[in-house]
Parts: sequence; C-alpha cells; structure tokens
Amino acid sequence: MAQKQVKPVTPVKTSAPLKTADSKPVNFIFDKGNYRLLIISIAVVAFGFILMSGTTDIYSTTKIVIAPLVVLAGFALGFFAIFKKPAV
Repeated sequence: MAQKQVKPVTPVKTSAPLKTADSKPVNFIFDKGNYRLLIISIAVVAFGFILMSGTTDIYSTTKIVIAPLVVLAGFALGFFAIFKKPAV
C-alpha cells in the first residue's frame, strides 16, 4: 500500500479587521476608552480600601468619611465605564 503525502497546513495571516459571515467588520462592545476608565476605577477603589486600612485611630475622618466616598466614587466610575457608548 502506498502512503499519501500530506502537505502541512499553514495558517493564513491577515492584517485586516475580523469579519463575520456576511463580511461586515466586527464591532466590539467596549473600546479603548472604556477599558482605560475601568482600570482607573479599579485603582480608585483600591486606593479607597488602602485609605480604610490600618489599626490606629479607627474613628478618624479619613477612615469613616473620605475612604468610603473614594470607594463609592470608584464604583460610580466603573459603572460609567461600562455604560459609556464607544465612539463610532
């Protein structure tokens, strides 16, 4: 029995945008600005929790008032980043 020679398949590299079956470009839900705002909001929330941490003077204004407001502002920025429509 003769063996068939099989050619290896090489992937095709394209630099064109992704296209669907009906050859329309794919539109992603978020764009670069949304991701940037989301990362900033995560940093703001983390900063708020850092302000809240510590064991000395648990009744300070920073831990009771400012840090929770910073955390809430970070969550609000995160919601804004999610709901912001990307530029078309």
